Amino acid sequence: MNKTGQGNAGSTAVLMLQGTASDVGKSVITAAFCRIFMQDGFRTAPFKSQNMALNSYVTADGKEIGRAQGMQAEACGIEATTDMNPILLKPTHDMHSQIVVHGRPLSNMSAADYRSNYLPRAKDTVMEALGRLRSEYDIVVMEGAGSPAEINLKDRDIVNMNLAGWADAPVLLVADIDRGGVFAFLVGTLELLEPHERERVKGFIINKFRGDLSLLQPGLDWLEERTGIPVLGVLPYIHDLRLEAEDSVVLEKRIGAGHPAESAEIDIAVIRSPFISNFTDVDPLIEEPGVSVRFVSRASELGNPDVIILPGTKNTIGDLEHIRDQGFEAAIARAMKWGRIQLIGICGGYQMLGSMLSDPQGVESQQAKEVKGLGYLPLATIFAEEKRTVRVSGTLSPECPVQLASSGQSASVTIEGYEIHMGSTEVLAGSDGDVMPLFQIQDNGGELKAEGCGSVNSRVWGTYLHGIFHNDEFRRSWLNGIREAKGMPQVDSTFSVKEFKEKEFDRVAASVRQNLRMDEIYKIIGITV
Repeated sequence: MNKTGQGNAGSTAVLMLQGTASDVGKSVITAAFCRIFMQDGFRTAPFKSQNMALNSYVTADGKEIGRAQGMQAEACGIEATTDMNPILLKPTHDMHSQIVVHGRPLSNMSAADYRSNYLPRAKDTVMEALGRLRSEYDIVVMEGAGSPAEINLKDRDIVNMNLAGWADAPVLLVADIDRGGVFAFLVGTLELLEPHERERVKGFIINKFRGDLSLLQPGLDWLEERTGIPVLGVLPYIHDLRLEAEDSVVLEKRIGAGHPAESAEIDIAVIRSPFISNFTDVDPLIEEPGVSVRFVSRASELGNPDVIILPGTKNTIGDLEHIRDQGFEAAIARAMKWGRIQLIGICGGYQMLGSMLSDPQGVESQQAKEVKGLGYLPLATIFAEEKRTVRVSGTLSPECPVQLASSGQSASVTIEGYEIHMGSTEVLAGSDGDVMPLFQIQDNGGELKAEGCGSVNSRVWGTYLHGIFHNDEFRRSWLNGIREAKGMPQVDSTFSVKEFKEKEFDRVAASVRQNLRMDEIYKIIGITV
């Protein structure tokens, strides 16, 4: 293929996707462009200057960024770095967030403090990161946040139109037709932009369309005539798209609460709390045959599943108090009387399973606090200001209490995962015989150490490792262990997380390539293919 780059800065092209609102599909379309440009032979990288998300991603060097940028880097076939998301905001309470800069916590700030004291000096951080990407890649695909027409925020914007101006980036405006009012969203957004900002909008993308395109065409013609901006394509609604999400709003669209699917052999209930994080830990379970995964927000929805999972959270103590207020503590206790249920905690959920949680420095609670845990494991957690973010790998510990299939209970089962937490958890003195370690892990070539623990009867276990169910052999053997305990035959699933993810990248890229005018988009970014 003959390619000539004519980008905005040297030989590097930039393209920015902004949306008329949150959750219109910017992250997915950005990932699709990343995959398309990579398929077409361009070295491509994603970029989002500032992200607000509880579902985060750990880079190879142990730094924390938004999960969407990690996913988009995977779509590009490259390792993610903090330059792809230099500023990450992780909400900890209403109106307060932990500010993560280049993968490390800077401080906890209120929204007002962040706007007044940090944003005025954030431009250098953002532009230096973008500059490094532009020096290394042929194309940088930039993603905005929310809407560029937030009048109250525009003067200190570092993620939408101000950034587009700093980067001299053409903008494509994305709108979600599935929520209704698509023409009002697009025209209204343009009306609230300054003239120089409107000039940056080079095309519209209408996303999540389900109907007859011929019935929409008169509206598209009107829109182009009214604004003078071309509609570059209409993307169909893609059913059951399984790219990792970063916002818990997507849980509203997942398998609902209440009763499990009628065909389910294994019913898994995931407790959804206000500050749930890294809920994508359970994504691979959703794809397994015969498995129903429910996110439950009310104790009345819990029932008697085969597995109850307490997932990660950015505010462990606050979410534990919420769980108690909602009646989940009693509901879990009732369910656990049914002999075969497993109770699992991941990261913050693991901390909740212990006997005591202490926050002497107000790291998570804004003030010193100590609360009792759920008491299913003899553990004590102390929160500290230093955050542990690291990728790890290892094997099952020799005494691992997790009930695997009889054919899979072997220390040769390997695991990979990542840790993101600000607490250390220890087994209470005198309780060593009551629990056993789950894994032997190492990070960055370090010495093996024990990780996680579980009760000797295999019914309760917890780990700090996010991504534990992304390990195909471990996940498959664990599910078959549940089947064995229920007297059911094992399932020889061949589902591979890695292969599935690659197919999803290719699927969304194919849809975008088929339904957008990619030749025009290449012209917009100054590249002749």
